[in-house]
Amino acid sequence: MGVETSRITGILLAGGKSRRMGQDKRFLELGGLTLLDRALSAMETLFSDILVVVAEPDPQFASLRHAVVTDLIPGCATLGGLYTGLSLAKHPRIFACACDMPFVDRAVIERMIQLGQEADVVMAKLASGLQPVHAIYSKACLPYLERMARANRLKVQELAAEPALSVRLVAESELVDIDPQFLSFLNINTQADLEFARKLLAERRTSQGGRA
Repeated sequence: MGVETSRITGILLAGGKSRRMGQDKRFLELGGLTLLDRALSAMETLFSDILVVVAEPDPQFASLRHAVVTDLIPGCATLGGLYTGLSLAKHPRIFACACDMPFVDRAVIERMIQLGQEADVVMAKLASGLQPVHAIYSKACLPYLERMARANRLKVQELAAEPALSVRLVAESELVDIDPQFLSFLNINTQADLEFARKLLAERRTSQGGRA
């Protein structure tokens, strides 16, 4: 039986700067799908309400199957996108992830929802650090995000240290059984990252004897 997601909005952060990649990574192809479509497809298996947040209007999004909204506070990178998605979400909580995460996994999202059902922030804490762009947030976070944006403190993970918020940090040990390599949290930032992801996808398809 699946977890209850009817009161959670899916937020896809699709800012669009792609400075390290040197091209718009949202539309890079991986396994026959763009990175944008891969992430959206994973979120669609769980959420009926989905918003795509971009830094500025882009005609390439005109035919997208979900509502596209533009940053309410410009120039604040991921924090600005998160603030925008949370402000405009129809539900009291959101699951937010970045569009450059090709291995977003329904089972991992469900696990995080289960572990932090009432928390304002549900964020994985891996050996590499906190993971703020594959996380759950409630609207109680909005005043803190706005204050951080106005002060140009743009590290979203600072929310996890806010004493007024209910925070659930998810340990590696709570996810390793369903995502042993923690690939759900892999971002594509460089050409090398993209080649690594293509290799992983090819290996998956070989081992599964079909599509991944």
